[in-house]
Amino acid sequence: MFDNPVVAGFHPDPSVCRVGEDYYLVCSSFEYFPGVPIFHSRDLVHWRQIGNVLDRPAQLRLPPDLPASGGVYAPTLRHHDGLFYLITTNVSGGGNFIVTAERPEGPWSDPVWIDLPGIDPDLTWDEDGACWCAFSGTQVARVDPAEGKVLEGPYQVWSGTGGKYPEAPHLYRVDGWWYLLMSEGGTERGHAVSIARARSPRGPFEPGPVNPILTHRGTDRPVQSTGHADLVRAADGTWWMVLLGTRPRGYTPEYQVLGRETFLTPVRWEDGWPVVGPVEERHPAPAAWHPLPPEPPRDDFDDPSLRPCWISPRSRPDGSWSLTERPGWLTLHATGPTLDRPGHTFVGRRQQHHDCRATARLDPGSGTAGLSVRMDEAHHYDLEVHGGLVRVVARIGPLRQCLAERPVPAGPLTLALDFRTRDILPPSVVSPADEPVGVSGRGPDTIAFSVDGALLAELDGRYLSTEVATGFTGRVIGMYATEGSAGFDWFDYRPADLS
Repeated sequence: MFDNPVVAGFHPDPSVCRVGEDYYLVCSSFEYFPGVPIFHSRDLVHWRQIGNVLDRPAQLRLPPDLPASGGVYAPTLRHHDGLFYLITTNVSGGGNFIVTAERPEGPWSDPVWIDLPGIDPDLTWDEDGACWCAFSGTQVARVDPAEGKVLEGPYQVWSGTGGKYPEAPHLYRVDGWWYLLMSEGGTERGHAVSIARARSPRGPFEPGPVNPILTHRGTDRPVQSTGHADLVRAADGTWWMVLLGTRPRGYTPEYQVLGRETFLTPVRWEDGWPVVGPVEERHPAPAAWHPLPPEPPRDDFDDPSLRPCWISPRSRPDGSWSLTERPGWLTLHATGPTLDRPGHTFVGRRQQHHDCRATARLDPGSGTAGLSVRMDEAHHYDLEVHGGLVRVVARIGPLRQCLAERPVPAGPLTLALDFRTRDILPPSVVSPADEPVGVSGRGPDTIAFSVDGALLAELDGRYLSTEVATGFTGRVIGMYATEGSAGFDWFDYRPADLS
């Protein structure tokens, strides 16, 4: 058996390809740099991040004032004639583009721009070697991927079954048919996957006999918002689907805080059409089974470069961070005075578990620095050290408030964020005497803030959720500096069962 999601945390819009017995997967990254994380697996279940496709400013230019959830949308990863191709969209500048690499770890080329509208582009090749690009709408065009030229089309080939936002198209050639897989219904609770087929990528496409072939809308399943899928044929001939989904928690309406995650589910073919069952939290595993050693929970910043899991909003200027100024430490230099506006120095990683603990050893020096859990500039909780004081600050929409403060000695401090879920109380149950009626157990989780083992505050996690903040991302936990410079000796992230 394997547990879903197979890539937890804010890893939406997955696309997968197989090369021999190896599998590679990419996800959307939106306003974060570096962009488009890429993973490797030998069994579709155990994934290890091996890099980021867009890891140079020349590949990924995000405006300093880029709104949250802008940037890079929905990549597609394919392998053809010995070369890896990735096509995606920078919605904040340039549109659709292709990058290529001989090795999935990179280096990846600079972008080749394609004059096609829309988002969620896909690439595939026909039996004559012609390259076809499908994109949201759903439209299809023949393109030259090396030059970025549109050679034919685009053609409007199918608009789905009537759900809003027909998007995320993928074309596959199977047994003489061209199958068009797409999502519709929006990427929220109404998300669904539908399919059609034709004898040519130009169409006409006939819808499948049972559409949508996958949706969890209107159900009480723990996995929701299922959609934006991609198909892959395993080395043993079986078929699988990767897709995004969410795991909402809390009292009604439920809140999802980790973002849209990557799930895996089996596919079978009946009468020439793919059939997909509900996405379960546990599934029988593929025949191949190649577990990976767990990633070390602590980063001591002893490596010559940052691990690929570390991301920053919009950019990470060379002068804003260093691993060499103080060997064995990550040194951050402030580039902006507040986390409430773009332009600050922040290095973080995705929260991947509902119950987890993040700790860091901070030497603030004379600067202002700390740990933050963020959705965007208007929704974040901060554990901040400055001038001999440590404080807990909450920014929720237009409101910003310091909720706790106490003096701390000079020198390094250990900061901790604890995320824990709580049992949900039905409306008829009265809260304990020390908690307000109607509050206890309603949020998706509680976030506790501590320094050197002393608790400062506990905050309701629902305000750092997609339902409150809106957008396409999930929580990111990170280190920051908003004044002067600060050093981090280590950062430790582990799920609750490893604490």
